[in-house]
Amino acid sequence: MEIISFLYLGMIRSILVSFILFCIMKAEAQQEDSLFIRRLSDEILTNSKAYENLRVLTKTIGPRLAGSANMVKSEQWGAQAMKVAGADNVWMQECMVPHWDRGGKDEAFALYGKNKKSLSVVALGNSFGSMKAIQAPVILVNNFEELESKKDSIKGKIVFYNYKFKPTFVKTFQGYGDAVRYRSQGASRAAKYGALGVVVRSISHSTDNFPHTGSLSYNDSFDKIPAVAIGLQDADWLSDKLKSERINVSIHTHGKFFPDAKGHNVIGELKGSEFPDEYITVGGHLDSWDNCEGAHDDGAGCVQTIEIIRAFKALGYQPKRTIRFVLFANEENGLRGGNKYADEAKAKNEKHLFALESDAGGFTPRGFGFTASADQFAKIKTWEPLLAPYGACELSIGGGGADIGPLNRALGTAVAGLQPDSQRYFDYHHAANDTFEAVNKRELELGAVNMAALIYLVDKYGL
Repeated sequence: MEIISFLYLGMIRSILVSFILFCIMKAEAQQEDSLFIRRLSDEILTNSKAYENLRVLTKTIGPRLAGSANMVKSEQWGAQAMKVAGADNVWMQECMVPHWDRGGKDEAFALYGKNKKSLSVVALGNSFGSMKAIQAPVILVNNFEELESKKDSIKGKIVFYNYKFKPTFVKTFQGYGDAVRYRSQGASRAAKYGALGVVVRSISHSTDNFPHTGSLSYNDSFDKIPAVAIGLQDADWLSDKLKSERINVSIHTHGKFFPDAKGHNVIGELKGSEFPDEYITVGGHLDSWDNCEGAHDDGAGCVQTIEIIRAFKALGYQPKRTIRFVLFANEENGLRGGNKYADEAKAKNEKHLFALESDAGGFTPRGFGFTASADQFAKIKTWEPLLAPYGACELSIGGGGADIGPLNRALGTAVAGLQPDSQRYFDYHHAANDTFEAVNKRELELGAVNMAALIYLVDKYGL
């Protein structure tokens, strides 16, 4: 009995010693990680090239819609910027992209009595132009339910969707998700009942009068009628005016499609030292709508991505796994770049461990949203204290990005999206005021700090 007790005590002692050693090693690793992330932060906040890169992208190239000449210029810029940042190798991954062109100035007027008022509008992306001005009585509907109730009155009219961005969503992307159906589906749902065109309230809660564009999707069963977004001040004016009098609206747009054009994902790489065949992807999309500089959407994500290369190289960091830095093509009106990247990865049977995207603006980072398994997310949550000092301490389930979604669906890759503070994002989204001047240098750099820290942790510890 004494021998058994002695052996039992010895076993307990061994377990305790092992546990203590484990705790010491874990504490030392956390200290090492904390120090390295501090070095990353100091490097980026002191020497970052992200803001200057954004200035060059937005001011010397400008709008970068898929298929346009500026798309080609931006791809060349992106490849050169990655080389300057220190990528081990850089290449272009070809993909065919849609080529929609606005074709001219979008115009709309409200006509009432002897009066005529110019309305601030922009044609929705991928919409077919009116080619000549069309004029018809306008009928207001606040939602699709009202459209159905008024379906017998729609023929020969222009439908005005006045669905408001709900102010009660503190996380504003929820408001966008709620309202975007009127932009994407509104034209075809109105055309079903004989509408000649649609005016859609901009998907924004801003106080200015900039109209916000974005893609629509036509239903081939109905006429492809012209569609414009209207600024919020004019939307409020029009809805108020319609309470007391009949108004005609004139719309003139010019949009049309050309044959698909050759575009590219721009890819830079830092080769892994231990697991070179395991891939971590980080990126943003290079294209923007043609009515804006695309500074927040998504120039910010692109320059943050390039900045991670520069910072890792500046610190002499050699990743264990191969890290790919991708400036994706054609996110805005086709997602051809994201699909091409995932298709090629699947065809080559590549092992993609993790992908991170920044496509929510260059604002103050708040956290990351993850689409990952329960075990993977549990591991990620242990890194929260390491990220907290830099702002991105809200780690939550649910997130990713449009460009990396295909990787998750095709290969089961864990994905995440940087989640900056969203309160101002939809003031600028797809509107002419999404310019370089709208981005704060410090906020942009803090986003890059947190992205670099997360990539470092995934690279070191895996998932």
